Amino acid sequence: MIEGLEVIRHPRARRMRLAIDPRDGKVRLTIPPRASLAKAMQWVSEQQGWIAAQRDRLPGGKPFMAGAQVPFEDGVLTIVWPAAGMRSVRRDGDQLLCGGTEEGLPRRVERWLRAEALRVLSADTAHYAALAGVRVTKVAIGDARSRWGSCASTGVIRYSWRLILAPSAVRRATVAHEVAHRVHMNHGPDFHALVEQLYGADPTPHRHWLRTHGAGLHWVGRE
Repeated sequence: MIEGLEVIRHPRARRMRLAIDPRDGKVRLTIPPRASLAKAMQWVSEQQGWIAAQRDRLPGGKPFMAGAQVPFEDGVLTIVWPAAGMRSVRRDGDQLLCGGTEEGLPRRVERWLRAEALRVLSADTAHYAALAGVRVTKVAIGDARSRWGSCASTGVIRYSWRLILAPSAVRRATVAHEVAHRVHMNHGPDFHALVEQLYGADPTPHRHWLRTHGAGLHWVGRE
């Protein structure tokens, strides 16, 4: 059995297909609705060499540990542990000073990054909402794998906390995108024109950056 295998019966699938999720290395097997699961699993077992080769190309986990370097906005923070006299986490220039126990270090670092993400993304959202003349009822963060942000008709905008790991221009372009949905709940020409107006530049290169490098951000903090 392949570790992390997900089997999906897709109503429009005409043949079996394997894919490796670049965000976590899980294997996704898509099969037609009436396909034999036993035959599908036999086929997967014959593809183990291909699966291993694809997984070897993935960036691999980058756990939060002493000495680890964490991408943060337009720079890199180095985790310093143990930091004398520290019980929590505090930034000092390009260092992230951490106290507490070693086993709790990853949890404390992620908690600090999430708090920073919420603070920065809330400020970015308020800025673009003011430019657009719209109201955002709430800003929240999560760790969704499938999207970097979402805007509900209720005015709630939710972001992936991992945007704080991306370059600041990429983060701000993403925020402008979500705020524009408060005016246009679609991806039509008027929507894209408003995103560019709010952001003040063409956001296309930043969307491309997320497509190219975004999967790597999901490995930050993973074992």
